[in-house]
Amino acid sequence: MIILSPLYRALVAVGDKCVPTKFRPLWEHPAGPKTIHFWAPALKWVLVFASVGDLQRPAKSLSINQAIALAATGTIWARYAMVIIPKNYSLFLVNIFVGSTAYIQLFRSINYRFKNPAAK
Repeated sequence: MIILSPLYRALVAVGDKCVPTKFRPLWEHPAGPKTIHFWAPALKWVLVFASVGDLQRPAKSLSINQAIALAATGTIWARYAMVIIPKNYSLFLVNIFVGSTAYIQLFRSINYRFKNPAAK
């Protein structure tokens, strides 16, 4: 049995009454807005926006360890999103972007350190 907070259940009950018939399949989907499978990827877009903002930072101030961690997590979770049932395309897409921006940052950081060996 899944235990949900009373506030969340109340919000879902309001949503159940307000969702038009046309959008009912999305609302009732196993990875739809009634589940964490929807909200986790939606909130993970913050990482993508932060990474895109970091593209303006100088390469010397980038963390290789952070870029490796984000690249790995983006790659692993993108794969996971395609093997779970139901497939979670929003989780897949957000993790593709997390991984892509991290790989770009990793390349920038390594390239800077290669061209400037004296830099730490």
